[in-house]
Amino acid sequence: MSGEGRIPRRRRCIAPASAILIASFLVIGASRGALAACDLELQGEGRVGVIVDARTLRLDDGRDIRLAGIESPGLDESAAIASLRALAQGRDVTLHGTSDIPDRYGRQRAFVFVYGAGTSLQDQLLREGRARLAGGVADDACAAELMRAEGAARSAKRGLWAGSAAIKNAERPADILAEVGRFAIVEGKVASVRQAGTIWYVNFGRRRIAGFAATISRRMMPTVEARGLSLTSLAGQRVRIRGWVTKRGGPRIDVVHPGQIEPIDDNQAATAAGDR
Repeated sequence: MSGEGRIPRRRRCIAPASAILIASFLVIGASRGALAACDLELQGEGRVGVIVDARTLRLDDGRDIRLAGIESPGLDESAAIASLRALAQGRDVTLHGTSDIPDRYGRQRAFVFVYGAGTSLQDQLLREGRARLAGGVADDACAAELMRAEGAARSAKRGLWAGSAAIKNAERPADILAEVGRFAIVEGKVASVRQAGTIWYVNFGRRRIAGFAATISRRMMPTVEARGLSLTSLAGQRVRIRGWVTKRGGPRIDVVHPGQIEPIDDNQAATAAGDR
């Protein structure tokens, strides 16, 4: 790769300290332009050496970087890896987030920007239909940006949205059960909302035990309500739920962040898997 557009590396700099400081501000400013709404801190930089999987980069210095806020497409991982490789391999990047502490697998989670790019890798993969929004983005502005990116791909039927299997039909619990242990997006009309003990159930089927339901811990309710979301008002509405599928009687998704719940208008509803 030529030197053009690369992030200056301190070990190569022989310029005066004042010039280095100015250059650093220019680099950070260029990479943070699209992040202004997200207000995320710079957590590092590096050059992408290897694409490990559809959500993970390995930098030249050995650090593994997990793309925060998205999940793999679930349908065509190879196409997602190819897209990520075309966007990032061999490129200098900046890392943004709230912490640079590695997860239990030793990966740093971050929003990643190719140096000089106006949008994050996450945004680009979502717009290409090569990723799904995870729903756990803490920053509201970032979450809204990524939601718009996913929505653009869904409307254009790009990538994973080209077929009907990308969104599971809440009326077909057997199809959802096939996704146990995997991340899925489920859409349907809420039949009822009830509380049992410390758990709230957003039920999509009339048979509560066998049907699909989203479960929310009572201790999460202040966070849900702070986002302006009333669970009881969801009854009768079309809603999209995203998260990891488990089986407790019927299929379940545990909601641990309000961003996993997306009320939608009928004219915004994407086609679920199979016939409705």
